[in-house]
Amino acid sequence: MLYFARGSATDVLREDDVRNALADAFGMLGARQRVLAIPPDHTRLHSQAGMVTRLAWEYYGDRLADVLPALGTHSPMRPTEIAEMFGPMPLDRFRVHDWRKDIVTLGEVPAEFLDEQSEGKIRYPWKAQVNKLLIQGGYDLILSIGQVVPHEVIGMANYNKNIFVGTGGPEGINTSHFLGAVYGMERIMGRADNPVRRVLNYASEHFAKEMPIVYVLTVVARDAAGGLVLRGMFIGDDEECFRKASALSLQVNFEMLDDPISKIVVYLDPAEFKSTWLGNKSIYRTRMAIEDDGELVVLAPGVREFGEDQEIDRLIRTYGYVDTSMVLRAVEDNEDLRANLGAAAHLIHGSSEGRFTIVYCPGHLTRDEIEGVNYSYGDLETMMARYDPRSLKDGYNRMPDGEKIFFISNPALGLWAERSRFA
Repeated sequence: MLYFARGSATDVLREDDVRNALADAFGMLGARQRVLAIPPDHTRLHSQAGMVTRLAWEYYGDRLADVLPALGTHSPMRPTEIAEMFGPMPLDRFRVHDWRKDIVTLGEVPAEFLDEQSEGKIRYPWKAQVNKLLIQGGYDLILSIGQVVPHEVIGMANYNKNIFVGTGGPEGINTSHFLGAVYGMERIMGRADNPVRRVLNYASEHFAKEMPIVYVLTVVARDAAGGLVLRGMFIGDDEECFRKASALSLQVNFEMLDDPISKIVVYLDPAEFKSTWLGNKSIYRTRMAIEDDGELVVLAPGVREFGEDQEIDRLIRTYGYVDTSMVLRAVEDNEDLRANLGAAAHLIHGSSEGRFTIVYCPGHLTRDEIEGVNYSYGDLETMMARYDPRSLKDGYNRMPDGEKIFFISNPALGLWAERSRFA
């Protein structure tokens, strides 16, 4: 059922609009006594999910018993990050999702279904896993809160991904990421219907239908002045709210270009991007816009590690960002990578497949570390002086020496593609 839907390419929803929308939707749900909120973590700071979660807490008070940030494989949120994102909410409400230990398996999507969806590339079942709190916490309402935006693994972020990946376990996360990678990122990004989403929809229909999940989905975009605005919000307990949010996101988060770009410069806000695991959105979201033999420059002052999980960080350092065929061979030959298919998928996602050059300019990693994972190294101070994010505007810029670049101030907010690559 759809409880609330508002949004357009010109709408701007303020805090009072969100508060009123939540009150209307929650009123339609009837009395609820024990509520779990599942928002994204600090890496989705700009999603407006922090505000939505805080307003849900204001409405339900002590009945909002727990908040479980959908960490997936990310690091736990620090108290300062919780305060920045969620405001005055009490810290004792927040729980940490341990993706390796705190999970239960609801069921298995059959191997035959994955074989069909992957066009024969994956022939094993997919485990629908969630944090045990969702099953054992005694909740009569689970609020899944988050932003719909083009995504490299699942086409459009959020909806049941927030449940099965954000609170999922190793097998569910790894296999879903690997499915998306082997099927082809450029065949998935920006598409609400795709093999990975169909697997999660199968799990929702067969294993989670009785769970009291209601989705609160935001669509965020930049306005003409470059600021972030909430363009839409959709609340519902089935796929309809996700479809509506996805349609709006494609309007406001997807920039279609007539010609490929020879040089793109991406800035990674240090408050949001501390690893290449997250920072490689700069690659995912721009790869369909860069011409063959082009260059991507990543300004990454906050990047200090490759994977946010210690084992994934080790795997990235060991195998590096290489093309799909090399990753598939490494998976076949090495048990450690075969046991971490999510990391294997990330290696594929972070490679240009030899088509363009990636120059990484990290704040806290050395030249040897960057070149060790097969990127070109750029000195951050030098590059920031040349491409000062404070003086560049999103889109095309002409540098003083005549060089033409395309600048992106936050890759998490959009998807860029040359028109023919999205056919």
